[in-house]
Amino acid sequence: MPSYTAPAKDMSFVLHEMLKVQDADIPGFNELEPDFTSAVLEEAGKIATNVLQPLNEVGDKAGCTLENGVVRTPAGFKEAFDEFAAGGWNGLDCDPEYGGQGMPYTLATATGELFSGSNMAFTMYPGLTHGAYSAIHAHASDELKAKFLPNMVDLKWSGTMNLTEPHCGTDLGLMRTKAEPQGDGTFKVSGQKIFISAGDQDLTENVIHLVLAKIPGGPEGIKGVSLFIVPKFIVKDDGSLGERNGVSVGNIEEKMGIHGNATCVMNYDEAEGYLVGEEHKGMRAMFTMMNEARLGVGMQGLSQAEAAYQNAVIYAKDRLQGRDVTGTKNPDGPADPLIVHPDIRRMLMNQKSFVEGARAFVLWGAMMLDKGHLADDKEAMGIISLLTPVIKGFLTDVGYDMTVQAQQVYGGHGYIEEWGMSQFTRDARIAMIYEGANGVQALDLVGRKMAQDGGKHVMAFFEMIKNFIGENKDNEDMADFTNPLKEASKDLQAVMMYFMQEGMKNPNAALAGSTDALHMFGHVCLGLMWSMMAKSANEALAGDHSDPDFYKNKIATGRYYMARMLPATKAHQARIMSGADTVMALDADAF
Repeated sequence: MPSYTAPAKDMSFVLHEMLKVQDADIPGFNELEPDFTSAVLEEAGKIATNVLQPLNEVGDKAGCTLENGVVRTPAGFKEAFDEFAAGGWNGLDCDPEYGGQGMPYTLATATGELFSGSNMAFTMYPGLTHGAYSAIHAHASDELKAKFLPNMVDLKWSGTMNLTEPHCGTDLGLMRTKAEPQGDGTFKVSGQKIFISAGDQDLTENVIHLVLAKIPGGPEGIKGVSLFIVPKFIVKDDGSLGERNGVSVGNIEEKMGIHGNATCVMNYDEAEGYLVGEEHKGMRAMFTMMNEARLGVGMQGLSQAEAAYQNAVIYAKDRLQGRDVTGTKNPDGPADPLIVHPDIRRMLMNQKSFVEGARAFVLWGAMMLDKGHLADDKEAMGIISLLTPVIKGFLTDVGYDMTVQAQQVYGGHGYIEEWGMSQFTRDARIAMIYEGANGVQALDLVGRKMAQDGGKHVMAFFEMIKNFIGENKDNEDMADFTNPLKEASKDLQAVMMYFMQEGMKNPNAALAGSTDALHMFGHVCLGLMWSMMAKSANEALAGDHSDPDFYKNKIATGRYYMARMLPATKAHQARIMSGADTVMALDADAF
């Protein structure tokens, strides 16, 4: 069975040496002293390794079942959920007014990676609850917040998001679920939703569904969508639970992965619901949840790649196969370990350099979000808005690929269920699809985010890179980082110019290159993260430190990314600038 070890040391490096969170001028960050964050990460790591990870294979093999309308989660999930809830992990960054601990989102993101890396399917139950909490907290009335949030923060109740319907996925303007006003402030919600993660379970007393629906007589399309709280059980005025609401599980989907999470078909039959925010403004409220979820999904891509990488390293060191062409390394054995071979090293370095760069990117992005929310920094919010589709799309595309490479290290054993490596690949696969398929993320980046506010945020992003390169231009130790970063940034800027010049004349020219553009952005972002980490590692080596090998290895891993991974921007640029003609050459009936 695969194992999992919390990468707490690497997280501490990113938080305190690269990002210097304890010195950041952001409300609440002064509490993030190294001793404090280390204690939090250590405790989270214990739960991840000792409680959640042993249930990962259990959940994968057993899955969830539907018995007489009741969803049953795998054995052990309930006990683990109760322990997770008792630790207050869901409320780490939630509002103290509703029982949360008020810590920055950045710290919750770090612990979230540990939980997801150890058991992604399990972690989706509290993760979706947190997302629903955020949407209600940001947009609901004080009355609704007081009624629902405290029990969601402490995980007595869970939460979901209900968007997709059988006939419409991304195009939510086509939805048919309706909400009839009752004249007393409540609505009767009727319709069917599909692909609802954590749609029901036997872990909590109540499930608080956030449901998108249309109020009759409202505007057509997406402008007529509203958001409603629809609880599984009616909540009485005194906070106790009343009768079962008109919501039921029609089916549990059979899926490729995340078997331990119940993905449900949800039926609403005149279920009592309560409007969140304004009528016909549901997408604005739901996007609060979706944007947080997209950052979380990007982190899922990273977490599965990390877990798969850890096990691939163990196997590569243990498995004896062939001899090192430069000389025998294991003379007392029949063969040398796999890790001596350059192609195995290549795959492991691909994984290691991606995982560590992606971790820095996710935590940097979470800090930008904190800076935007807690310090009211509009520029930070603009940059994280620009890069949210990159975090989601790039990290899940490449994270999935890295789980495949981890399987490949095992050879045939990677394909055999006994070794457990396929689960990481199967679980990671969904992250490329839900919360907006990655093709949609690419369209959002190219069609909306890059031009947002007159393009000021993309220009601020390039200025950030330019300033970093300028600050380090005379530092010889940084040349292996700043030079490739400068080159890749120029590639990305050239593509931006191409989109501006050609996109107006032929929109397909931009859209056909959107996924390549998203990946270019992703590589440049990881190039920036690696440059920042290299600077911090060099500073540590020049000063007092207790672990020189850690910093030397960090720099060596970063050099690999800059030399072997970052040049992919050239290929993406060539594809984009070839235009749309080859993509659109065939008539539809030629396929």
